[in-house]
Amino acid sequence: MSSIADIHGAGLGLKHELIPQIQNLYQTSAISNIHFVEIAPENWIGAGGRSAADLAWFVERFPIVCHGLCLSLGGPDPLNIDFLKQVKQFLAQNKIPLYTEHLSFCSDIQQDKPGYMYDLLPIPFTEEAVKYVAQRIRQTQDLLGQRIAIENTSYYVSAPISTMDEITFLSAVLSEADCDLHLDINNIYVNSINFNFDAENFLKQLPSERIVYSHVAGHLQLESNLLVDTHGENIIDPVWVLLNQAYARFGTFPTLLERDINIPPLPELIFEIDKIAKLQAQHQMKKARVA
Repeated sequence: MSSIADIHGAGLGLKHELIPQIQNLYQTSAISNIHFVEIAPENWIGAGGRSAADLAWFVERFPIVCHGLCLSLGGPDPLNIDFLKQVKQFLAQNKIPLYTEHLSFCSDIQQDKPGYMYDLLPIPFTEEAVKYVAQRIRQTQDLLGQRIAIENTSYYVSAPISTMDEITFLSAVLSEADCDLHLDINNIYVNSINFNFDAENFLKQLPSERIVYSHVAGHLQLESNLLVDTHGENIIDPVWVLLNQAYARFGTFPTLLERDINIPPLPELIFEIDKIAKLQAQHQMKKARVA
């Protein structure tokens, strides 16, 4: 099985339309900066036929990260134990060392039956929520037999009962659960605009020892003070600046380019992958000179 140490450099979210393009360019310099890929286990567990063959092809050639969509760590319904057992088996079968999930909820109980929603909804920033979510993260880690990383999420309305700010809540959950951080750079920027806080100051307060993985992406600007985290646009300059600041402060953690909609041809995505790799190389050179 691969180890987390095998997840390094720049990565790309594996969408079905990108699979033949990557396969056609494999072992060429065009994709030399794609060091790993990410998949959502919900889209691949139980896959057969061509999908299973495609997954096997990538397992043999790239380290893989799993980024979950439906665990609903902050939801009111019990954790889906059967699903977690499937995830555990899937990780082992496909040599996947890292599983991450969102610090949010996407489920609700209706007439004693759990249902899933399309959106990832924010958790109230309270002490009670810290303990509730942390217990569910610990339960998840115990069931999987490994640590997980949780992602700071974008949100568009804050719960009126919140008693702390986002960075305090995030840090408290990480500490209480003793889990790792999946750092989403774009989400910090989106939330900083939508809720008028300083993104760099948020970055400075993160517990650096818990960062194992990162996302960077584009977003949609609806108004001057309203951004939507679509993963459907090119990354804008302020997000690149924030990623650069994160590398300067924390080192060059593995960073994945997210693109979920409006997916362009692979060469256009490679342009942003190469930019991630270039930033990482610059910071690694600086570190080497200091050493």
